Amino acid sequence: MEFNEAKALMFKKLGTSKIMALASSVDDYVMVRNVSCLFYDDKIYFKTDKNFRKTQQLFKNPRVALCVGGVQIEGIAVNKGLVVEEEGRKFETAYKKYLWQSYNAYSHEDTEILIEVTPVFVEIWDEDENRYAFQTFIDFEKQSVEVKAYDQKD
Repeated sequence: MEFNEAKALMFKKLGTSKIMALASSVDDYVMVRNVSCLFYDDKIYFKTDKNFRKTQQLFKNPRVALCVGGVQIEGIAVNKGLVVEEEGRKFETAYKKYLWQSYNAYSHEDTEILIEVTPVFVEIWDEDENRYAFQTFIDFEKQSVEVKAYDQKD
């Protein structure tokens, strides 16, 4: 499998939006929580209040991990500024469309910032037509892919 094919597989599995577990850490203190994510431009986006503990962690250590449905992503988080100041307001428009309940419940224009996560390394768990498990490892820095069987076939 080629790198672009693997990347397309990852984003196909993620779809347009997902609630993902986000892990972050500072000084060996690890936190995990759910965030509402959107996927476009080969990146992962979510919004958060700039005053939250998780956000303060991201400012100190931008290395994060995200996980949902067998897709595990290690990446680098960057603060892109207030959600309402994003050029073209692509995130806000898609967030209203796909995650409208969260949008309506957690909309604070003066404190909500947009976080962009650039994938660095991805592990996808999957299974073949015979239900044998395998893993696809995608290294975004090396633009390489490795597929490994997990189950032994008898």
